[in-house]
Amino acid sequence: MTELTRQTDRPGEGVRVALFATCINDTLYPGTARAVVTLLERLGCTVEFPLTQTCCGQPFTNTGYFDEAMGSVRTFVDSFADQDHVVVPSGSCAGSIREQHPMLARRHGDQGLTAEVQQLVPRTRELSEFLVDVLKVTDVGAYFPHRVTYHPTCHSLRVCHVGDRPLQLLQQVRGLTLAPLAEADQCCGFGGTFAVKNADVSVSMGGDKVRRVLDTGAEYLVAGDNSCLTHLGGLLSRQRTGVRPIHLAEILASTEEDG
Repeated sequence: MTELTRQTDRPGEGVRVALFATCINDTLYPGTARAVVTLLERLGCTVEFPLTQTCCGQPFTNTGYFDEAMGSVRTFVDSFADQDHVVVPSGSCAGSIREQHPMLARRHGDQGLTAEVQQLVPRTRELSEFLVDVLKVTDVGAYFPHRVTYHPTCHSLRVCHVGDRPLQLLQQVRGLTLAPLAEADQCCGFGGTFAVKNADVSVSMGGDKVRRVLDTGAEYLVAGDNSCLTHLGGLLSRQRTGVRPIHLAEILASTEEDG
């Protein structure tokens, strides 16, 4: 009998959850979205995937195209308004929904949409928030026998304020050795369009982060945002470090039965 079964007995039993996969996971990292479903269903949740979902609109908003972002806001509301919980495997996208969507709706002057957004915001959570705050679980029955280090991405740390929730979850993974990352709260340099507009600075910041990752001796670099992991993963790969980027959800979904 696993520790999960003894302590929690499927803490998500009867909980209805909708997955907002995010566009980067949908197009580049579908394994992360599948891992979220595997994890939540193992915990007893009923997971739904509204097929009308698209992008949260953050690329528009961050570059000042507020009017163009409104379509994404409306689509998100239409897709998820009737859901009890919306789980997002990205601090960046969860932060966009909670901080940018209300601003955009108010700016547009649509009182009905503003009200709908405000009702949906408290039901939208980053994955680690949902597990720790809603399901009240840190031991999710995971097994991952590797040395890892955790990078707290800027939006998860400063916009979603997930705090140490990801660390609480990682510390309960059987077989996992968690190596502390020096100056962990420093930006990796990705920043979406920042990496395009300021490529040299972005690469330099990423290089600093990579050096600190290598100092940990970790086999894996884990984070809650695949956008940042794409940036750092490219640097790690080009330097032939052997360190592999991995999303938090994929570690938490892993079990001893997976081999």
